[in-house]
Amino acid sequence: ISAIISNSFLYSVSFVAILFAVFQDLRTREIANWLTFSLVAFVLAYRAFYSIYSNDFMFFIYGLMGVILFIGFGYLFYYSKVFAGGDAKLLFGIGGIFPYSSLMDYIYYGFGFIFILFTSGVLYTLIYSIFLVRSNSKSFKKSFYEQIYRKKYLFIISFVLGVLLYLNNSSFDLFTLMFSLFIFLSPLLFAYVKSVEKSCMIQLVSPEKLTEGDWLYEDVKVNGKIIKKNFAGLTFKEVLALRSAGKKVRVKMGIPFAPAFLIALITFRVFFS
Repeated sequence: ISAIISNSFLYSVSFVAILFAVFQDLRTREIANWLTFSLVAFVLAYRAFYSIYSNDFMFFIYGLMGVILFIGFGYLFYYSKVFAGGDAKLLFGIGGIFPYSSLMDYIYYGFGFIFILFTSGVLYTLIYSIFLVRSNSKSFKKSFYEQIYRKKYLFIISFVLGVLLYLNNSSFDLFTLMFSLFIFLSPLLFAYVKSVEKSCMIQLVSPEKLTEGDWLYEDVKVNGKIIKKNFAGLTFKEVLALRSAGKKVRVKMGIPFAPAFLIALITFRVFFS
């Protein structure tokens, strides 16, 4: 019973931390290091204290191994350019909250949570992008039609492949139909994503409003030197250089992803834990 209470407490702590992360991400498009690392420190400290109190040191070891597993996930997604730095670090502490007791638990809770997170992320991002499109409808339509025109041959090829794949299957099962639709709709989804990015997420930003970590949309030349766009974002030194030059730059704004963590945690807690 005490272990169940302890794990429920860890879930509650992570819920509060992620809630703060959501507010930060929506307000500033950043998640502070103090928040993500505090979650890791608190989870491990609590597990260590409980292990000493209950004389069950595996409670701490299991949690530590979970944190290490999720640190691996975080670095993998960061260097694969799936997550920004704050999102990747938010994973670290979450890895220590699950009630591990065997190797299979790491597979169930680890990969299970990641699957729920990505599923929640896709749905959340789609809904969020719809609101972006509504507020930038004219520029989106123009960009969308341009993308379709540029990729018209890809649409034709994917349509033909989708139809042939479905007609070539004699059983006409649901899986084949869904896979055929996926092939046909993939170019449309690609055009939608690129159009949202170009019409809704690229902003011309004044130098005084630039912050460390902002993503340049394109390389910028300042005082004979080139500041290259990269996934890590602008460094503090590069921000100062742009401010001193008084140069406006186009910045790619990311979708705040912390709400997907909150949705995933609640979903996983209610239905899978």
